[in-house]
Amino acid sequence: MSDLFDILANQAFWVAVLRIATPLILGTLGVLLCERAGVLNLGIEGIMVAGAFTGWLAVFLGAPLWLGVLVAALTGAALGLLHAFLTVALALSQHVSGLGITLLATALSYYGYRVSFPKVTTPPTITPFAAMDGLGLPILAQQTPLTLLALALVPVVGYILYRTPVGLSLRMVGENPQAAEGQGVSVTAVRTGAIVAGSALMGVAGSFLTLSAFNAFFFNMINGRGWICVALVVFASWRPGKALLGALLFAFFDALQLRLQQSGNAVLPYQMYLMLPYVLSIVALVLVARKASYPQALMKPYRKGER
Repeated sequence: MSDLFDILANQAFWVAVLRIATPLILGTLGVLLCERAGVLNLGIEGIMVAGAFTGWLAVFLGAPLWLGVLVAALTGAALGLLHAFLTVALALSQHVSGLGITLLATALSYYGYRVSFPKVTTPPTITPFAAMDGLGLPILAQQTPLTLLALALVPVVGYILYRTPVGLSLRMVGENPQAAEGQGVSVTAVRTGAIVAGSALMGVAGSFLTLSAFNAFFFNMINGRGWICVALVVFASWRPGKALLGALLFAFFDALQLRLQQSGNAVLPYQMYLMLPYVLSIVALVLVARKASYPQALMKPYRKGER
């Protein structure tokens, strides 16, 4: 018990929590935008891989770090546009399309890495974003600008969803596309825009890992974070504020299991500690999701004129 108190009292622990939460915040906001418009995007895992690779490759080739972030966002947006074409324009299965995007983006990224670096044995490195030491708050001062961007996007997305005509149209399309069409809203345009914007955020989430958390690209670095984001949206009841809370909660459990393994007094097999963030997150998800109100048109293809 004393080890636990020591961990929680350590400032470095909370710095790690916020760092681990950053890609989850960005990815969850991306999924939330897609699903609020009525489209499930299971391509997030592959989009994060592609964003991580293209953003890092751009910086490795000489681009500034922020341009690398933009490249990652554009990569995500392009893959999102493909997903939108398949699921919105052609009204194909959102599950199949999303999984296909994940497989395609992951394979292309790994292939691109092998072609770009055919003879390397260790991943080439870049100079990543530096910590923002100028900030007065101790925990934030040890984070990079992408973490600040992720935190700032939470109220921005919330404002857009609940305080703007664009957000109203997006929520209408996710709840009742027929009624939205009756009000002159283009369901196809709104859904496509939401998927592209959400996928761009997913790409940025992936770029955080290569441009901020680490300084290289390596296989399997996303490690299921995309699927966690999909679950966190349900935990958040499709609300940006609760999405931030869910990401921080998972990051807390993840950082805690790492510290417990490193404490030297572990009495359980390390696999039990690895399970900790997932088990506790599932418990929290079950408790919260039972009362969640999901978008009524989620995963339902829409064809103009149908009733």
